[in-house]
Amino acid sequence: MPVIRRLPEALVNRIAAGEVVERPAAALKELVENSIDSGAKEIAVTLTDGGLGSIEVIDDGCGMSADDMALALERHATSKLPVELVGEEGAIEEVATLGFRGEALPSIASVARLTIESRPAGATQGWKRVTDHGETVAEGPAALPPGTRIRVEDVFARVPARRKFLRTPRSEYMACHDVMRRLAMARPDVGFRFANDGRRIFAVQAGESLETRVSRLVARELADNAVSIECARGPVDAPLRLTGIAGLPTYNRGVADHQYLFVNGRPVKDRLLTGAVRGAYADMLARDRHAVLALFLTVPPGEVDVNVHPAKTEVRFRDAAAVRSLIVGGLRDALSAGDRRSAQQPSALAMSAWRSEPLVPATATTGDALTLALREQRPMFAAHPARQHPHSPAQNAFRAMEAAILEPSARAEEAEDGAPDADEFPMGAARGQIAETYIVAEASDGLVIVDQHAAHERLTLERLRAAGAESGVARAQALLMPEVVEMEEGDCDRIESAADRLGEMGLAVERFGPDAVLVRSLPAALSGANCQKLLQDIADDIANNGEALLLGEKLDLVLATMACHGSVRAGRRLSVAEMNALLREMERTPRSGQCNHGRPTWVKLSMGDVEKLFGRK
Repeated sequence: MPVIRRLPEALVNRIAAGEVVERPAAALKELVENSIDSGAKEIAVTLTDGGLGSIEVIDDGCGMSADDMALALERHATSKLPVELVGEEGAIEEVATLGFRGEALPSIASVARLTIESRPAGATQGWKRVTDHGETVAEGPAALPPGTRIRVEDVFARVPARRKFLRTPRSEYMACHDVMRRLAMARPDVGFRFANDGRRIFAVQAGESLETRVSRLVARELADNAVSIECARGPVDAPLRLTGIAGLPTYNRGVADHQYLFVNGRPVKDRLLTGAVRGAYADMLARDRHAVLALFLTVPPGEVDVNVHPAKTEVRFRDAAAVRSLIVGGLRDALSAGDRRSAQQPSALAMSAWRSEPLVPATATTGDALTLALREQRPMFAAHPARQHPHSPAQNAFRAMEAAILEPSARAEEAEDGAPDADEFPMGAARGQIAETYIVAEASDGLVIVDQHAAHERLTLERLRAAGAESGVARAQALLMPEVVEMEEGDCDRIESAADRLGEMGLAVERFGPDAVLVRSLPAALSGANCQKLLQDIADDIANNGEALLLGEKLDLVLATMACHGSVRAGRRLSVAEMNALLREMERTPRSGQCNHGRPTWVKLSMGDVEKLFGRK
């Protein structure tokens, strides 16, 4: 019979380290969070070989005495839980610090060489302690300014089974870089310096605004292509609060690695939050594009569990639907108000395509030769009018050829009025149409080019919403024959649990055996929809986001399709009055800076850019 026995302390620490210290980036996260919790205002991090060689973290926090340092290296010893939160009646969920379990330092020390030097403010000298893979090998006085300096070397050097699963120095560095970027975003009141192999990666000053800090760490152009978010819901004494910066839909990426989410100042990667972001941008981004943003959610401590995972990167909300509603609503409101803007900067590739002067080829092309021939023929017709009948086939053919080659294909009308004021009419006044697709307008501060189909597509969608198209979903359309949809039992359970809410929106469903659902009616706007795909998507969304349903987003997609088919198409000739009417409606319409698929509807070249093209600047 197997004998139950206690494991050796060293092995217990290594097992715990496997939960906390998965790779150098995990150790770095724990150390920097400790520095933040110590009250540091300046934190400097230096890596060698992406953290595989060493990690050094220096801060100016409260520091530790020799006794505190020894205690900090024991498991489950912490200074971050106030006395009133300890004990059977303690509410551990009320903790306000980033870490509190007291496992990080002993776990790191059990799988690496850990050197701690620290000096409390007011102390005459500091103290140093060196632990090598769980064994204390040296300690004594140390000279350093108030604060703490920690150095981690040779991670998993004596645990080859773990060491061989670490990736290349470059990959480990990128993981550490992501950790540092997220922590620096979370605390704009703290200054951070980050270097790898002697090269400075970034340095940010304490006291920066949130927008400035995020833009410096993500991309400098984000500040010009984003909107600020500030909203709150719930009781006044304990509200849910959302702040941050969200990129315009036209400023997007092909991957979702530039979405930074924080809960009570803690960087997290949570499916509920990412799903809410996806829902907020649902009708403004193509499916393969992702928003760029940094969102900071503040929740009463009792409403969120941050102790779900040892690394504390996952959280669980008491009221997940309220959190999702806040994020979706807050983002949509901010984008609607910020909103008529497009990602304004033309790409460098597009700008480089402009030519500063005409290029004269060495030999004439066929088109050039034909143009010269036509010009030579014109005086001949003028000098000898009697040679050709005014309506002869030869002369008519000549006139048609001349019109096709010598006349411009674009349309323009005389500018009777000057450019309108940019503040009152940012889209300017229409001056012409190119390729029966693009409207060219003159604003007082630049040149505006509008994609007429993309713009009208957005305007049509917003008109459908404003006219109450969405309210029509409550009018259910009964199916002549109820449709049976077969799904996995778990998905059927999810649909059944949401049946009442689905019914309010016009989708009447009921359970039909253990692995099937009966659909009796569809919302009017979803007439003819594929019931199997619709219910499967809803079930998947419930699984990912709890009670937050995808049906509203599905209806948005239907409205977007209707808008696309009801919009002005590319290739349609517009009068100047129609062009100006389109521009004025764009100025009044929310989210008119991008079409329903996330593409920009207009771009603007400032007068400075235009003058640069002609060498005036």
